[in-house]
Amino acid sequence: MRKALWMALLLGGCSLAPTYQRPALNLPSDYAVAEPAGPAQAPDGPAAATLPWQSFFTDPVIRAWIAAALEHNRDLAQSVARVAAARARYGVADAARLPVIGVEGGASRSRTPVTVSGTGAAITASQFSLGVAVPQFELDFWGRARESAQSARYDWLATAEAERAFRLSLIGQVGSLAIAIRAGEEQIGLVERALEARREGLDIAELRLKAGVTSTVDYDQARLLVTQAATELAELHRTTEQNRNLLRLLTGGVEPDRPEQRQRLMSSGMLQPVAAGLPSDLLLNRPDILAAEHQLRAANADIGVARAAYLPSISLTAVGGFLSGALGDLLTGDAQRWSAGSALSLPLFDWGGRRGNVAVTRAQAAELAAAYQGTVLQALREVRDALVARQNFAQQIKAQREAVEAQRRLARTARLRYDNGIAIYLELLDAERSLFAAEQQLVTLRSAELQNQVSLYVALGGGMMAEAPSS
Repeated sequence: MRKALWMALLLGGCSLAPTYQRPALNLPSDYAVAEPAGPAQAPDGPAAATLPWQSFFTDPVIRAWIAAALEHNRDLAQSVARVAAARARYGVADAARLPVIGVEGGASRSRTPVTVSGTGAAITASQFSLGVAVPQFELDFWGRARESAQSARYDWLATAEAERAFRLSLIGQVGSLAIAIRAGEEQIGLVERALEARREGLDIAELRLKAGVTSTVDYDQARLLVTQAATELAELHRTTEQNRNLLRLLTGGVEPDRPEQRQRLMSSGMLQPVAAGLPSDLLLNRPDILAAEHQLRAANADIGVARAAYLPSISLTAVGGFLSGALGDLLTGDAQRWSAGSALSLPLFDWGGRRGNVAVTRAQAAELAAAYQGTVLQALREVRDALVARQNFAQQIKAQREAVEAQRRLARTARLRYDNGIAIYLELLDAERSLFAAEQQLVTLRSAELQNQVSLYVALGGGMMAEAPSS
Protein backbone atom coordinates (compact mmCIF):
# COMPACT_ATOMS: atom_id res chain seq x y z
CA MET A 1 0.00 0.00 0.00
CA ARG A 2 2.85 2.38 0.84
CA LYS A 3 4.46 1.82 -2.57
CA ALA A 4 1.15 2.50 -4.32
CA LEU A 5 0.72 5.77 -2.47
CA TRP A 6 4.23 6.93 -3.37
CA MET A 7 3.60 5.98 -7.00
CA ALA A 8 0.42 8.08 -7.02
CA LEU A 9 2.23 11.09 -5.65
CA LEU A 10 5.08 10.78 -8.17
CA LEU A 11 2.80 10.35 -11.16
CA GLY A 12 0.60 13.24 -10.08
CA GLY A 13 2.96 15.60 -11.89
CA CYS A 14 1.69 14.47 -15.30
CA SER A 15 -0.54 17.06 -16.96
CA LEU A 16 -2.67 17.06 -20.08
CA ALA A 17 -3.37 20.80 -19.95
CA PRO A 18 -1.94 22.87 -22.83
CA THR A 19 1.17 24.88 -22.07
CA TYR A 20 -0.07 28.30 -21.02
CA GLN A 21 0.85 31.20 -23.25
CA ARG A 22 -0.23 34.77 -22.64
CA PRO A 23 -2.43 35.97 -25.54
CA ALA A 24 -0.64 38.02 -28.16
CA LEU A 25 -0.76 41.74 -27.39
CA ASN A 26 0.34 44.59 -29.59
CA LEU A 27 1.55 46.84 -26.79
CA PRO A 28 3.06 50.21 -27.75
CA SER A 29 6.44 51.20 -26.35
CA ASP A 30 4.84 54.25 -24.71
CA TYR A 31 1.42 55.84 -24.46
CA ALA A 32 2.09 58.17 -27.44
CA VAL A 33 -0.08 60.94 -26.03
CA ALA A 34 -0.14 63.89 -28.43
CA GLU A 35 1.38 67.02 -26.96
CA PRO A 36 -0.88 70.08 -26.78
CA ALA A 37 0.11 73.34 -28.39
CA GLY A 38 3.23 74.73 -26.76
CA PRO A 39 5.68 72.98 -24.41
CA ALA A 40 4.16 70.59 -21.88
CA GLN A 41 6.09 68.93 -19.09
CA ALA A 42 4.71 65.77 -17.55
CA PRO A 43 4.96 66.03 -13.76
CA ASP A 44 7.67 63.98 -12.11
CA GLY A 45 6.56 61.56 -9.43
CA PRO A 46 6.66 57.95 -8.26
CA ALA A 47 5.03 55.10 -10.12
CA ALA A 48 1.34 54.92 -9.24
CA ALA A 49 1.49 51.21 -8.41
CA THR A 50 4.12 51.82 -5.71
CA LEU A 51 2.36 54.84 -4.18
CA PRO A 52 -0.12 54.00 -1.37
CA TRP A 53 -3.37 55.90 -1.45
CA GLN A 54 -2.50 57.48 1.90
CA SER A 55 0.44 59.20 0.17
CA PHE A 56 -1.41 60.03 -3.04
CA PHE A 57 -4.22 61.87 -1.24
CA THR A 58 -2.58 64.53 0.92
CA ASP A 59 -5.82 66.11 2.18
CA PRO A 60 -6.69 64.72 5.66
CA VAL A 61 -10.45 64.99 5.13
CA ILE A 62 -10.34 62.92 1.93
CA ARG A 63 -8.11 60.34 3.61
CA ALA A 64 -10.59 60.04 6.48
CA TRP A 65 -13.48 59.37 4.07
CA ILE A 66 -11.47 56.75 2.16
CA ALA A 67 -10.41 54.98 5.35
CA ALA A 68 -14.04 54.84 6.48
CA ALA A 69 -15.13 53.41 3.12
CA LEU A 70 -12.46 50.70 3.17
CA GLU A 71 -13.55 49.67 6.65
CA HIS A 72 -17.33 49.89 6.39
CA ASN A 73 -18.33 49.56 2.71
CA ARG A 74 -20.79 46.67 2.42
CA ASP A 75 -19.98 45.78 -1.19
CA LEU A 76 -16.30 45.54 -0.30
CA ALA A 77 -17.18 43.27 2.63
CA GLN A 78 -19.02 40.97 0.20
CA SER A 79 -16.01 40.97 -2.11
CA VAL A 80 -13.68 40.03 0.76
CA ALA A 81 -16.02 37.18 1.72
CA ARG A 82 -15.98 35.91 -1.88
CA VAL A 83 -12.18 35.78 -1.74
CA ALA A 84 -12.32 33.72 1.48
CA ALA A 85 -14.81 31.32 -0.10
CA ALA A 86 -12.68 30.94 -3.25
CA ARG A 87 -9.60 30.23 -1.15
CA ALA A 88 -11.51 27.58 0.81
CA ARG A 89 -12.66 25.95 -2.45
CA TYR A 90 -9.05 25.77 -3.56
CA GLY A 91 -8.17 24.06 -0.27
CA VAL A 92 -10.89 21.47 -0.87
CA ALA A 93 -9.70 20.80 -4.44
CA ASP A 94 -6.07 20.57 -3.40
CA ALA A 95 -6.89 18.14 -0.57
CA ALA A 96 -8.54 15.80 -3.10
CA ARG A 97 -5.09 15.03 -4.55
CA LEU A 98 -4.13 13.08 -1.42
CA PRO A 99 -5.72 9.90 -0.03
CA VAL A 100 -8.23 10.06 2.78
CA ILE A 101 -6.87 8.03 5.69
CA GLY A 102 -9.34 6.99 8.35
CA VAL A 103 -9.67 4.74 11.35
CA GLU A 104 -12.26 1.97 11.25
CA GLY A 105 -13.46 -0.07 14.15
CA GLY A 106 -16.38 -2.37 14.73
CA ALA A 107 -17.91 -4.98 16.97
CA SER A 108 -20.60 -7.54 16.18
CA ARG A 109 -22.21 -10.56 17.83
CA SER A 110 -24.41 -13.06 16.00
CA ARG A 111 -26.49 -16.16 16.84
CA THR A 112 -27.20 -18.65 14.07
CA PRO A 113 -29.62 -21.56 14.68
CA VAL A 114 -28.50 -25.02 13.47
CA THR A 115 -29.95 -28.55 13.67
CA VAL A 116 -27.68 -31.35 14.81
CA SER A 117 -29.11 -34.95 14.77
CA GLY A 118 -32.61 -33.64 14.90
CA THR A 119 -31.81 -31.51 17.88
CA GLY A 120 -32.03 -27.71 17.74
CA ALA A 121 -28.93 -25.71 18.65
CA ALA A 122 -27.36 -22.35 17.98
CA ILE A 123 -23.92 -21.03 17.17
CA THR A 124 -22.98 -17.75 18.79
CA ALA A 125 -20.08 -15.75 17.29
CA SER A 126 -18.42 -12.46 18.09
CA GLN A 127 -16.18 -10.36 15.87
CA PHE A 128 -14.07 -7.28 16.68
CA SER A 129 -12.06 -5.18 14.23
CA LEU A 130 -9.78 -2.17 14.35
CA GLY A 131 -7.67 -0.74 11.54
CA VAL A 132 -6.61 2.04 9.20
CA ALA A 133 -8.36 2.33 5.84
CA VAL A 134 -7.81 4.23 2.58
CA PRO A 135 -11.16 4.22 0.76
CA GLN A 136 -11.31 4.53 -3.02
CA PHE A 137 -8.30 6.75 -3.74
CA GLU A 138 -7.85 7.62 -7.43
CA LEU A 139 -4.27 7.54 -8.66
CA ASP A 140 -3.68 10.82 -10.45
CA PHE A 141 -1.71 9.37 -13.37
CA TRP A 142 -2.97 11.96 -15.84
CA GLY A 143 -3.02 15.02 -13.60
CA ARG A 144 -6.81 15.35 -13.41
CA ALA A 145 -6.86 16.12 -9.68
CA ARG A 146 -3.80 18.33 -10.00
CA GLU A 147 -5.35 20.41 -12.79
CA SER A 148 -8.63 20.64 -10.87
CA ALA A 149 -6.68 22.05 -7.94
CA GLN A 150 -4.83 24.44 -10.26
CA SER A 151 -8.12 25.65 -11.73
CA ALA A 152 -9.47 26.30 -8.23
CA ARG A 153 -6.26 28.08 -7.30
CA TYR A 154 -6.46 30.44 -10.27
CA ASP A 155 -10.15 31.04 -9.56
CA TRP A 156 -9.13 32.09 -6.05
CA LEU A 157 -6.40 34.39 -7.35
CA ALA A 158 -8.81 35.90 -9.90
CA THR A 159 -11.34 36.54 -7.15
CA ALA A 160 -8.62 38.15 -5.03
CA GLU A 161 -7.61 40.43 -7.90
CA ALA A 162 -11.26 41.32 -8.50
CA GLU A 163 -11.48 42.33 -4.84
CA ARG A 164 -8.37 44.49 -5.24
CA ALA A 165 -9.85 46.05 -8.37
CA PHE A 166 -13.02 46.88 -6.48
CA ARG A 167 -11.00 48.28 -3.59
CA LEU A 168 -9.03 50.53 -5.96
CA SER A 169 -12.23 51.61 -7.70
CA LEU A 170 -13.79 52.42 -4.32
CA ILE A 171 -10.76 54.53 -3.38
CA GLY A 172 -11.07 56.43 -6.64
CA GLN A 173 -14.82 56.89 -6.34
CA VAL A 174 -14.62 58.19 -2.78
CA GLY A 175 -11.72 60.49 -3.66
CA SER A 176 -13.54 61.92 -6.67
CA LEU A 177 -16.74 62.42 -4.69
CA ALA A 178 -14.87 64.19 -1.90
CA ILE A 179 -13.28 66.51 -4.48
CA ALA A 180 -16.68 67.19 -6.07
CA ILE A 181 -18.09 68.03 -2.64
CA ARG A 182 -15.15 70.35 -1.95
CA ALA A 183 -15.77 72.05 -5.30
CA GLY A 184 -19.46 72.38 -4.49
CA GLU A 185 -18.68 73.95 -1.13
CA GLU A 186 -16.31 76.47 -2.69
CA GLN A 187 -18.80 77.29 -5.43
CA ILE A 188 -21.48 77.76 -2.77
CA GLY A 189 -19.16 80.25 -1.06
CA LEU A 190 -18.69 82.13 -4.34
CA VAL A 191 -22.43 82.26 -5.00
CA GLU A 192 -23.22 83.35 -1.44
CA ARG A 193 -20.75 86.24 -1.70
CA ALA A 194 -22.12 87.15 -5.12
CA LEU A 195 -25.69 86.95 -3.82
CA GLU A 196 -24.88 89.23 -0.91
CA ALA A 197 -23.29 91.78 -3.26
CA ARG A 198 -26.21 91.56 -5.67
CA ARG A 199 -28.73 92.11 -2.90
CA GLU A 200 -26.83 95.22 -1.89
CA GLY A 201 -26.91 96.29 -5.54
CA LEU A 202 -30.64 95.64 -5.63
CA ASP A 203 -31.15 97.84 -2.56
CA ILE A 204 -29.14 100.61 -4.20
CA ALA A 205 -31.08 100.22 -7.45
CA GLU A 206 -34.34 100.49 -5.51
CA LEU A 207 -33.18 103.69 -3.81
CA ARG A 208 -32.06 105.13 -7.13
CA LEU A 209 -35.40 104.19 -8.69
CA LYS A 210 -37.34 105.89 -5.90
CA ALA A 211 -35.15 108.96 -6.27
CA GLY A 212 -35.86 109.03 -9.98
CA VAL A 213 -32.20 108.64 -10.91
CA THR A 214 -32.69 105.38 -12.87
CA SER A 215 -35.49 103.63 -14.67
CA THR A 216 -37.28 100.42 -13.81
CA VAL A 217 -35.05 98.64 -16.33
CA ASP A 218 -31.99 98.97 -14.08
CA TYR A 219 -34.02 97.84 -11.06
CA ASP A 220 -35.41 94.77 -12.88
CA GLN A 221 -31.94 93.86 -14.11
CA ALA A 222 -30.59 94.04 -10.56
CA ARG A 223 -33.45 91.84 -9.35
CA LEU A 224 -32.71 89.38 -12.16
CA LEU A 225 -29.13 89.06 -10.94
CA VAL A 226 -30.37 88.25 -7.42
CA THR A 227 -32.84 85.59 -8.60
CA GLN A 228 -30.24 83.97 -10.84
CA ALA A 229 -27.75 83.72 -7.97
CA ALA A 230 -30.42 82.38 -5.60
CA THR A 231 -31.43 79.74 -8.14
CA GLU A 232 -27.84 78.61 -8.67
CA LEU A 233 -27.21 78.52 -4.92
CA ALA A 234 -30.17 76.18 -4.42
CA GLU A 235 -28.94 73.95 -7.25
CA LEU A 236 -25.44 73.78 -5.73
CA HIS A 237 -26.86 72.90 -2.32
CA ARG A 238 -28.90 70.10 -3.90
CA THR A 239 -26.07 68.49 -5.88
CA THR A 240 -23.54 68.84 -3.07
CA GLU A 241 -25.87 67.26 -0.52
CA GLN A 242 -26.66 64.41 -2.93
CA ASN A 243 -22.93 63.79 -3.31
CA ARG A 244 -22.65 63.67 0.48
CA ASN A 245 -25.45 61.12 0.61
CA LEU A 246 -23.65 58.94 -1.92
CA LEU A 247 -20.44 59.29 0.06
CA ARG A 248 -22.25 58.15 3.20
CA LEU A 249 -23.54 55.13 1.27
CA LEU A 250 -20.01 54.22 0.19
CA THR A 251 -18.82 54.42 3.81
CA GLY A 252 -21.58 52.12 5.02
CA GLY A 253 -23.50 54.94 6.66
CA VAL A 254 -20.51 55.85 8.83
CA GLU A 255 -19.39 59.46 8.70
CA PRO A 256 -15.80 59.88 9.93
CA ASP A 257 -14.56 62.62 12.19
CA ARG A 258 -13.44 65.43 9.92
CA PRO A 259 -10.02 66.91 10.68
CA GLU A 260 -9.97 70.64 11.22
CA GLN A 261 -7.24 71.20 8.65
CA ARG A 262 -8.09 70.72 5.02
CA GLN A 263 -6.72 72.03 1.75
CA ARG A 264 -8.46 74.39 -0.57
CA LEU A 265 -9.38 73.16 -4.01
CA MET A 266 -6.97 75.53 -5.72
CA SER A 267 -3.96 74.47 -3.61
CA SER A 268 -1.23 72.81 -5.63
CA GLY A 269 -0.40 69.94 -3.25
CA MET A 270 -3.80 68.34 -2.87
CA LEU A 271 -2.73 65.20 -4.75
CA GLN A 272 0.69 63.61 -5.25
CA PRO A 273 1.72 63.63 -8.94
CA VAL A 274 2.41 60.20 -10.46
CA ALA A 275 4.50 59.08 -13.40
CA ALA A 276 2.79 57.45 -16.35
CA GLY A 277 5.30 54.60 -16.67
CA LEU A 278 5.16 52.16 -19.59
CA PRO A 279 2.19 50.29 -21.08
CA SER A 280 3.84 46.97 -20.26
CA ASP A 281 3.66 47.89 -16.57
CA LEU A 282 -0.13 47.65 -16.71
CA LEU A 283 0.07 43.88 -17.19
CA LEU A 284 1.60 43.58 -13.73
CA ASN A 285 -0.09 46.48 -11.93
CA ARG A 286 -3.75 46.54 -12.97
CA PRO A 287 -5.75 44.10 -10.81
CA ASP A 288 -8.49 43.72 -13.43
CA ILE A 289 -5.89 42.62 -16.00
CA LEU A 290 -4.37 40.18 -13.51
CA ALA A 291 -7.84 38.83 -12.70
CA ALA A 292 -8.56 38.28 -16.40
CA GLU A 293 -5.28 36.40 -16.82
CA HIS A 294 -5.94 34.20 -13.78
CA GLN A 295 -9.35 33.32 -15.21
CA LEU A 296 -7.67 32.35 -18.47
CA ARG A 297 -5.17 30.17 -16.61
CA ALA A 298 -8.04 28.45 -14.78
CA ALA A 299 -9.74 27.72 -18.12
CA ASN A 300 -6.44 26.32 -19.44
CA ALA A 301 -6.29 23.93 -16.48
CA ASP A 302 -9.92 22.89 -17.10
CA ILE A 303 -8.86 21.71 -20.57
CA GLY A 304 -6.44 19.29 -18.90
CA VAL A 305 -9.20 18.00 -16.64
CA ALA A 306 -11.48 17.39 -19.63
CA ARG A 307 -8.70 15.65 -21.59
CA ALA A 308 -7.94 13.31 -18.68
CA ALA A 309 -11.44 11.83 -18.99
CA TYR A 310 -10.25 10.04 -22.16
CA LEU A 311 -7.78 7.95 -20.12
CA PRO A 312 -8.44 5.16 -17.60
CA SER A 313 -9.28 6.01 -14.02
CA ILE A 314 -7.33 3.80 -11.61
CA SER A 315 -8.26 3.74 -7.93
CA LEU A 316 -6.98 1.90 -4.86
CA THR A 317 -8.54 0.75 -1.63
CA ALA A 318 -6.59 -0.56 1.34
CA VAL A 319 -7.26 -1.66 4.90
CA GLY A 320 -4.78 -2.73 7.53
CA GLY A 321 -5.37 -3.60 11.18
CA PHE A 322 -6.68 -6.30 13.45
CA LEU A 323 -9.63 -8.75 13.32
CA SER A 324 -10.49 -11.12 16.15
CA GLY A 325 -13.38 -13.08 17.56
CA ALA A 326 -12.47 -12.12 21.10
CA LEU A 327 -11.89 -8.60 22.32
CA GLY A 328 -8.97 -9.65 24.47
CA ASP A 329 -7.13 -11.11 21.47
CA LEU A 330 -7.77 -8.12 19.16
CA LEU A 331 -4.30 -6.53 19.37
CA THR A 332 -2.30 -9.75 19.23
CA GLY A 333 -0.05 -10.68 16.35
CA ASP A 334 -2.32 -13.49 15.20
CA ALA A 335 -5.18 -10.98 14.75
CA GLN A 336 -3.34 -8.83 12.21
CA ARG A 337 -4.99 -8.56 8.82
CA TRP A 338 -4.74 -6.45 5.69
CA SER A 339 -6.35 -6.15 2.31
CA ALA A 340 -5.75 -4.06 -0.77
CA GLY A 341 -7.48 -3.73 -4.06
CA SER A 342 -7.51 -1.74 -7.22
CA ALA A 343 -10.05 -0.88 -9.88
CA LEU A 344 -9.82 0.42 -13.41
CA SER A 345 -12.56 2.34 -15.17
CA LEU A 346 -12.71 3.67 -18.73
CA PRO A 347 -15.95 4.56 -20.53
CA LEU A 348 -15.91 3.10 -24.03
CA PHE A 349 -18.99 4.75 -25.51
CA ASP A 350 -20.25 8.05 -24.12
CA TRP A 351 -21.75 9.29 -27.39
CA GLY A 352 -19.50 12.34 -27.62
CA GLY A 353 -19.80 13.48 -24.01
CA ARG A 354 -16.06 13.70 -23.35
CA ARG A 355 -15.38 15.27 -26.71
CA GLY A 356 -18.07 17.85 -25.97
CA ASN A 357 -16.52 18.66 -22.59
CA VAL A 358 -13.13 19.27 -24.19
CA ALA A 359 -14.75 21.50 -26.84
CA VAL A 360 -16.55 23.48 -24.12
CA THR A 361 -13.36 24.10 -22.15
CA ARG A 362 -11.49 25.13 -25.29
CA ALA A 363 -14.25 27.57 -26.25
CA GLN A 364 -14.29 29.02 -22.74
CA ALA A 365 -10.52 29.51 -22.89
CA ALA A 366 -10.84 31.27 -26.26
CA GLU A 367 -13.55 33.53 -24.85
CA LEU A 368 -11.42 34.41 -21.81
CA ALA A 369 -8.39 35.07 -24.03
CA ALA A 370 -10.43 37.61 -25.98
CA ALA A 371 -11.71 39.08 -22.71
CA TYR A 372 -8.13 39.43 -21.46
CA GLN A 373 -7.08 41.26 -24.61
CA GLY A 374 -10.12 43.53 -24.36
CA THR A 375 -9.32 44.31 -20.71
CA VAL A 376 -5.78 45.34 -21.67
CA LEU A 377 -7.02 47.56 -24.50
CA GLN A 378 -9.56 49.20 -22.21
CA ALA A 379 -6.83 49.84 -19.63
CA LEU A 380 -4.61 51.46 -22.26
CA ARG A 381 -7.47 53.69 -23.36
CA GLU A 382 -8.24 54.78 -19.78
CA VAL A 383 -4.61 55.73 -19.16
CA ARG A 384 -4.32 57.58 -22.45
CA ASP A 385 -7.54 59.50 -21.83
CA ALA A 386 -6.33 60.55 -18.39
CA LEU A 387 -2.92 61.59 -19.72
CA VAL A 388 -4.45 63.67 -22.51
CA ALA A 389 -6.75 65.35 -20.00
CA ARG A 390 -3.86 65.98 -17.60
CA GLN A 391 -1.89 67.82 -20.26
CA ASN A 392 -4.79 69.97 -21.39
CA PHE A 393 -6.30 70.75 -17.99
CA ALA A 394 -3.09 72.50 -16.92
CA GLN A 395 -3.27 74.85 -19.89
CA GLN A 396 -7.01 75.39 -19.50
CA ILE A 397 -6.65 76.35 -15.84
CA LYS A 398 -3.77 78.70 -16.57
CA ALA A 399 -5.83 80.46 -19.24
CA GLN A 400 -8.90 80.54 -16.99
CA ARG A 401 -6.95 82.15 -14.15
CA GLU A 402 -5.90 84.91 -16.53
CA ALA A 403 -9.52 85.26 -17.66
CA VAL A 404 -10.71 85.64 -14.06
CA GLU A 405 -8.16 88.39 -13.38
CA ALA A 406 -9.19 90.20 -16.56
CA GLN A 407 -12.88 89.92 -15.66
CA ARG A 408 -12.20 91.30 -12.19
CA ARG A 409 -10.52 94.37 -13.69
CA LEU A 410 -13.40 94.81 -16.10
CA ALA A 411 -15.95 94.51 -13.29
CA ARG A 412 -14.13 97.11 -11.20
CA THR A 413 -13.96 99.46 -14.17
CA ALA A 414 -17.63 98.93 -14.99
CA ARG A 415 -18.58 99.68 -11.37
CA LEU A 416 -16.59 102.93 -11.40
CA ARG A 417 -18.07 103.97 -14.74
CA TYR A 418 -21.61 103.27 -13.55
CA ASP A 419 -21.13 105.03 -10.20
CA ASN A 420 -19.88 108.10 -12.05
CA GLY A 421 -22.74 108.02 -14.52
CA ILE A 422 -20.55 107.20 -17.50
CA ALA A 423 -22.01 103.76 -18.25
CA ILE A 424 -25.49 102.28 -18.10
CA TYR A 425 -26.37 99.54 -15.63
CA LEU A 426 -26.44 96.92 -18.38
CA GLU A 427 -22.67 97.30 -18.79
CA LEU A 428 -22.12 96.66 -15.08
CA LEU A 429 -24.56 93.74 -15.21
CA ASP A 430 -22.66 92.07 -18.05
CA ALA A 431 -19.30 92.60 -16.35
CA GLU A 432 -20.47 91.05 -13.06
CA ARG A 433 -22.13 88.17 -14.86
CA SER A 434 -18.94 87.44 -16.76
CA LEU A 435 -16.80 87.60 -13.60
CA PHE A 436 -19.13 85.26 -11.72
CA ALA A 437 -19.18 82.78 -14.63
CA ALA A 438 -15.37 82.91 -14.94
CA GLU A 439 -14.87 82.21 -11.21
CA GLN A 440 -17.32 79.32 -11.29
CA GLN A 441 -15.65 77.90 -14.40
CA LEU A 442 -12.24 78.05 -12.73
CA VAL A 443 -13.49 76.01 -9.76
CA THR A 444 -15.16 73.53 -12.14
CA LEU A 445 -11.96 73.10 -14.17
CA ARG A 446 -9.86 72.60 -11.05
CA SER A 447 -12.30 69.99 -9.74
CA ALA A 448 -12.22 68.18 -13.09
CA GLU A 449 -8.41 68.29 -13.14
CA LEU A 450 -8.17 66.76 -9.66
CA GLN A 451 -10.73 64.09 -10.47
CA ASN A 452 -8.79 63.28 -13.63
CA GLN A 453 -5.64 62.82 -11.52
CA VAL A 454 -7.58 60.35 -9.39
CA SER A 455 -8.74 58.54 -12.53
CA LEU A 456 -5.13 58.32 -13.75
CA TYR A 457 -4.01 56.92 -10.39
CA VAL A 458 -6.71 54.25 -10.59
CA ALA A 459 -6.05 53.51 -14.28
CA LEU A 460 -2.36 52.90 -13.54
CA GLY A 461 -3.17 50.44 -10.74
CA GLY A 462 -2.36 52.86 -7.94
CA GLY A 463 -0.95 51.38 -4.76
CA MET A 464 -1.56 47.80 -5.88
CA MET A 465 2.01 46.45 -5.92
CA ALA A 466 2.25 46.73 -2.14
CA GLU A 467 -1.06 44.88 -1.69
CA ALA A 468 -0.61 41.86 -3.96
CA PRO A 469 -2.16 38.67 -2.51
CA SER A 470 0.09 35.78 -1.64
CA SER A 471 -0.40 32.63 -3.70
